[in-house]
Amino acid sequence: MPATEVRTENAPAPAANEIRTVTLPVSGMTCAACQSHVERALRSTPGVREAQVNLLTNSARVTFDSALSRPQDLIASVRDAGYDAELPAETGAPASDRPSEEGSLRAKAFFTLAGGVLVLVLMSAHQWFAPAAPLLFRISPRQLEYAMLAVTVAGMIWGGGIVYRQAWTAAVHFTTNMNTLVALGTGAAFAWSLAATLAPGLFLRYGLRPDVYYDAVLLILGFLLLGRWLDARAKRRTLDALHAFMRLQPQFARVQRAGHELEVPLAQVVAGDVIILRPGERVPVDGIVLAGETSIDESLITGESLPVSRKPGDRVIGGSLNFDGAIEYRATSVGADSVLGQMMRLVEEAQSSRAPMQQLADRVSAVFVPTVLALALATFLIWLFAGGGAGRAFAVSVAVLVIACPCAMGLAVPAALTVAIGRGAQLGVLFKGGESLERLARIDTVVLDKTGTLTEGKPQIVSIQPAAVNAICVSDEEILAVASALEHRSEHPLARAVLAAAAQRGIAAPVAEDVRAVPGKGIQGIVNGVPAAAGNAALLEEIGIRIPETPATDAGTTRMYVSAGGQLAGIIEARDTLRASAQDAVAGLRRLGIRTAMLTGDTPATAAVIARASGIDQVWAGLLPDQKLAKIRELQQQGHRVAMAGDGINDAAAISQSDAGLAMGTGADLAREAGDAILLHGEPQQILEAVLLARRALRTMRQNLGWAFGYNLLGIPIAAGVLYPAFGILLSPAIASAAMALSSVSVLANSLRLRSFTPR
Repeated sequence: MPATEVRTENAPAPAANEIRTVTLPVSGMTCAACQSHVERALRSTPGVREAQVNLLTNSARVTFDSALSRPQDLIASVRDAGYDAELPAETGAPASDRPSEEGSLRAKAFFTLAGGVLVLVLMSAHQWFAPAAPLLFRISPRQLEYAMLAVTVAGMIWGGGIVYRQAWTAAVHFTTNMNTLVALGTGAAFAWSLAATLAPGLFLRYGLRPDVYYDAVLLILGFLLLGRWLDARAKRRTLDALHAFMRLQPQFARVQRAGHELEVPLAQVVAGDVIILRPGERVPVDGIVLAGETSIDESLITGESLPVSRKPGDRVIGGSLNFDGAIEYRATSVGADSVLGQMMRLVEEAQSSRAPMQQLADRVSAVFVPTVLALALATFLIWLFAGGGAGRAFAVSVAVLVIACPCAMGLAVPAALTVAIGRGAQLGVLFKGGESLERLARIDTVVLDKTGTLTEGKPQIVSIQPAAVNAICVSDEEILAVASALEHRSEHPLARAVLAAAAQRGIAAPVAEDVRAVPGKGIQGIVNGVPAAAGNAALLEEIGIRIPETPATDAGTTRMYVSAGGQLAGIIEARDTLRASAQDAVAGLRRLGIRTAMLTGDTPATAAVIARASGIDQVWAGLLPDQKLAKIRELQQQGHRVAMAGDGINDAAAISQSDAGLAMGTGADLAREAGDAILLHGEPQQILEAVLLARRALRTMRQNLGWAFGYNLLGIPIAAGVLYPAFGILLSPAIASAAMALSSVSVLANSLRLRSFTPR
């Protein structure tokens, strides 16, 4: 059974053995180690099939068996691990979008940094200000130390309180995280300084200088909080695409009930309600127009650049903008089932997913903090026994603790992934997850379907050729009547062309019985009491009807053969139009070193015309769905990494088999597509855009991981004093803290460059 989204605590009780998916907001996570702890806690919960925790969005996406576990059990597991979670709200912005959290972090960061600067000034007061300020000269160093102690305690309690609480929670649950490193480093520095302030004689007795590190304590905390504030701002910006989708949906709808017009919250609108829509308003939910005419801007959803006219019987999409007319329409799809709801869910799920590249960072993060603790202890002992003195050994080990940054490793891949998926959504490319994006970035071959992918998918009938005078159908109208009767419920583009031609000529099609579709070939049934069929040459050969050799009126047309009563009745020819962007898209793919091929069920002659016009490298024509699948497998066996782009049911198997499936998302039910990415505008140019974006995102992930690992591989040894023997360079704990904060901010800043990605 497909996974469903759990949204509210008051949802109906699930059926037994139902596999469900819930996305839980998680609070208290600050680094990759936290992410790893929450994942382990969720995966150890009975009934949980899969758990993916995203540090960037502070969320956990969990798939579980509702017969063994409930969402409340998942929340309990998270809380038992030392973090907090809650059921997702039906509406409202994500936690990362709450300005109060950012404001609090900013205030605490600047307060703590200001306290650190003040303490630094007081530590040097006698040297800097004594000549100019006699009052300071009369204050004893002991009194200044007590003043520094008071300022430090205030900064640690108000500014750094969250760090110590989270470190304590982790310790109680026998885990470690970034807060553990900072709390140990600043706690040790504060304890040393407190002892030096209250009992300096004890230090002198053992030949130690009673140095204090109050400035380092506050500056470490201040830089950490400053980094968190900048992180929060950057995270909010990475989620802008998802928030933009959320803002498209109005919060209220004007509904007609019991003869009255009522304004109700969107959550109270149900399928079947009659909605009143006025000029200038956004369409609240999907529906069918009942009365009135208008023009609607659907560009943000479908990519249609010009407003489209809507009249009774036409569909309207929630989130689109009504221009000039007032209409009444019946709601058909609401909430998560609407087109906008599906788009939001796909983007949200993709941003919560995990790319394969993340696995390396996860493995390192699982052992990172304990390793750093061991390195800090080793550093202290080495400096102590090498004669560096206890004071210097202590300062260097604190620097090692605070320069280490698991945050950067935890954010390296999800930050780039989230921004890329958001930017893709703005361009009309919906990636289904990090793995999909990575696979698309590595492809070397793109295989395209013809109809609806390279062509407009809106063929028009150009000729009808009756087969013989002794056939049951002897006129164009009779042939169209049989064909339209069979194709009445088909969604194939050629079927729509037949129905449009019949309607244009005013032909009333008879009712067909026992209609049966033959995948990749056509359709059969009983029309006017006799067996009839409409499809390609393979279908008629299958039912034993010989097709005479007759030249096509145009090499670029597609033929539909119509039979009735066991005889060929006639041939319908239709011509489709090459999409405007097809040639440029194929040329762009070739410039990237990607070869192109076409798989189509159409005739070789028709396929060749389209291939020449678009510049396709290789063509396989006359293929059934299973033969398309076999061609994809054949290319993969040759060592190619293949992307398949198509829009029909006949392409689903080939799309699923390919390394990266691209579905031309022209239908309403986006989630049912077999592809790894959905191209909302349905243009070949979007294939090129998707590949370019995926490659840029993969490059950014590699850059981020390289920076995160390289930073720690270089920063920790430098903080430990590896450069001191040759160059006399040592990092103070405060500078180490600033470098730590810079690391994760740099990763996020690099990822945010993807927001300005423009396909070229």
